[in-house]
Amino acid sequence: MMYRINNLQLSLPDMTRKPLLGAAPRIEILKGLTFDLPKGEVLGIVGGSGSGKSTLGRAMLRLLEPTGGNIEFDGTDITHLSENQLRPTRKKFQMIFQDPMSSLNPRRRVGGIIACPLRVNGMDNLGTRVTEALEMVGLPNHFGNRYPHELSGGQRQRVGIARAIALRPDFILADEIVSGLDVSSQAQVLNLLENLVKELGLTLAFISHDLSVIRRLCTRVLVLHQGVIVEEGPTEALFASPRAAYTRQLLNAIPLPNPHQRWA
Repeated sequence: MMYRINNLQLSLPDMTRKPLLGAAPRIEILKGLTFDLPKGEVLGIVGGSGSGKSTLGRAMLRLLEPTGGNIEFDGTDITHLSENQLRPTRKKFQMIFQDPMSSLNPRRRVGGIIACPLRVNGMDNLGTRVTEALEMVGLPNHFGNRYPHELSGGQRQRVGIARAIALRPDFILADEIVSGLDVSSQAQVLNLLENLVKELGLTLAFISHDLSVIRRLCTRVLVLHQGVIVEEGPTEALFASPRAAYTRQLLNAIPLPNPHQRWA
């Protein structure tokens, strides 16, 4: 089992209602989530804005501290590990961010951006590893000398993917990574991820509000609404027979060739 999430809870301060004295009231974002993510699976995490899907992803990577429950990664409980204790495990999971322009350092060349996590983790042969990562995402080696602003949106996202796979992690979290791309670039990035999952044996969690993208890529789907899992199951089974009313609402928002078609 890659991930085992048990009764995960997370709350954050409500800074819009910060009192003059004392701590700000807290908003409960994740409300006792429990699920497993087996090795080799591509899990789609879907929900509307404010459903808690991005918060869940960051909690899984310990970028946000849970306020309750447990996160077990590859057999190790990482919920309360210190940063020093977590360091050897961190290189096993990586993240691809939604907006590559803001997640890539504009003052560094692409090669330096990809090499940075390698250097932090004490890897050698950085040039060779950067070249391999670029080749795996379909970018020629000379792109290593370019700056992020010299690339298209799709190319920048490929650099983000190259940085994530450079350490050869076991798990990757992709958070809304195709939402800002045109349809053609979306298809190319999804095809690339599909190939990388097979080639590298990755476990992937793919966060999106777009169920048509989820259906294209994922083997299983987890539907979040207001911090609660309202439905979970194999992708085709969920699309064929959604049980939750909220899932049906999401499905009915997908543009269909036949405007009279509706999900049951």
